[in-house]
Amino acid sequence: MPENEPNEQWEYAPYIPNDPRSGTVCRRTLWLILTMHGLIRLVDTAELLATELVSNAVRHTDGPAALRVRWSAGVLRIGVWDADPEPPDPPRELGQPADAEEGRGLALVRACADLWGWQPLSRHGNRGKYVWFEPASAA
Repeated sequence: MPENEPNEQWEYAPYIPNDPRSGTVCRRTLWLILTMHGLIRLVDTAELLATELVSNAVRHTDGPAALRVRWSAGVLRIGVWDADPEPPDPPRELGQPADAEEGRGLALVRACADLWGWQPLSRHGNRGKYVWFEPASAA
């Protein structure tokens, strides 16, 4: 597989149906994208974290969602847009009791990504938010 050139740019943004199977579809899609662009070393972490974000979007909203995979200036950024404009709940600490129901996914994102964040974002007239992460150094 060809490696990405640092100044190469590309982006994929498939829509995600509000369906419990969406996590599996997104994992497989992400595997294909990263493999085809020579970023196989990032697949495991990227799949884990993207699945957490997709699961949150499907579980906490009724509306549309989209996965976004972007390579620019040697940086891989993966995120999920969903139709809920409210900020995500803050990530809990990984050491908190296992019975805590909320915040585990974002705690994984915080622990396994170089950077992560969120921002309000409208898409095709739908208000929502975009939660993103940059896995360990992609360059």
